[in-house]
Amino acid sequence: MSIFSNTLLIILKFTVGIISGSVSIMSEAIHSGMDLVAAIIAFFSVRVSDNPPDEKHPYGHGKFENLSGVLEALLILVAAGWIVYEAIRKMSGEEAVESIGLGSLVMFISAGVNIVVSRKLYKVAKETDSVALEADALHLKTDVYTSLGVGIGLLLIWITKIHILDPIIAILVALIILKEAYELLSRAFSPLLDSSLKKDDRVKLEQFLESLNVHYHDLKTRRAGSYLFIDFHLEMPAEMPLEKVHDYCDYIEEELKKKNANVRVSIHAEPSHQAPGDGH
Repeated sequence: MSIFSNTLLIILKFTVGIISGSVSIMSEAIHSGMDLVAAIIAFFSVRVSDNPPDEKHPYGHGKFENLSGVLEALLILVAAGWIVYEAIRKMSGEEAVESIGLGSLVMFISAGVNIVVSRKLYKVAKETDSVALEADALHLKTDVYTSLGVGIGLLLIWITKIHILDPIIAILVALIILKEAYELLSRAFSPLLDSSLKKDDRVKLEQFLESLNVHYHDLKTRRAGSYLFIDFHLEMPAEMPLEKVHDYCDYIEEELKKKNANVRVSIHAEPSHQAPGDGH
């Protein structure tokens, strides 16, 4: 859906951008071009990351999603730089924007299409905990704001006849895109360094383990795409049979998977004279 909608919008925006001579419309066409590249990258990264672990990748392929997110962010930075360059170049000239009504119509159509597609992507991203899909949804959400901004800006040009508003609007679009790139790069790059969960998510995990009456220490967490890796040391009564310890570990793992189907749990059991539930 994302690939198809972006392809359609690129054709519309570039066509109207060439007809009107508007750098702000052309900047939106480039933005949609980056969205298309991002959608294609997301499509393939999600397919690859969903592959099961193999001999070369025993921990799975989840980080392919994070790599795609980093690549998408870098592409956005390039697009923003090109938009600023073209806007500054146009400021030095006196080119008037033509076909303002058509340009505004295309911008509002673009915003409407991206509202529908981004909502669908966010819904699926939340259901699957997919970084790649969330990144693609973020692209389109930003495109909604920038398209509306350009559309309103073109109407202001039509009312005021001040054509320098066009490159100024384009630069504002570029600044919004830069903010998007920073947020995406930050979110996608962190898991590549095996960073722990955010503080709020870790607190929720600790509270959940406490609700299971688990006596543990040395809790470690990390993410790879939509996969969450958790490992900790579990203290069990020294006299408890190994089979029961194993069953208890399975119970903890199953309970965690009820919260997140893509969780991968590694538990190191060790003897303790405290029974489960005496503390943590």
